Amino acid sequence: MRLLLVEDTAELAQSVLRYLRAEGHAVDHAPDAATALEAMAVADYACVILDLGLPDRPGLEVLRDRRRAGDRTPVLIATARDQISDRIAGLDAGADDYVVK
Repeated sequence: MRLLLVEDTAELAQSVLRYLRAEGHAVDHAPDAATALEAMAVADYACVILDLGLPDRPGLEVLRDRRRAGDRTPVLIATARDQISDRIAGLDAGADDYVVK
């Protein structure tokens, strides 16, 4: 299964990458929205794991843009934002699930 991890915190990204790869997944890493959008334009992913707090653009904007473009790739939001309103916004934007890290 090919996954895309969109996470700007390098140490956290490396931990998640190690774990997912040890489980047998092929995982690409994007540290920002621009890199994520480039990756999604050239590769098909089984799932995108998306952080909301990216340095160049909010993760919700990335998600909304991909959904408006017709992209139905499953998206799991993984974020530190733990408010109910954040969860609602993420799911309303088209996320398939929302987990707090």
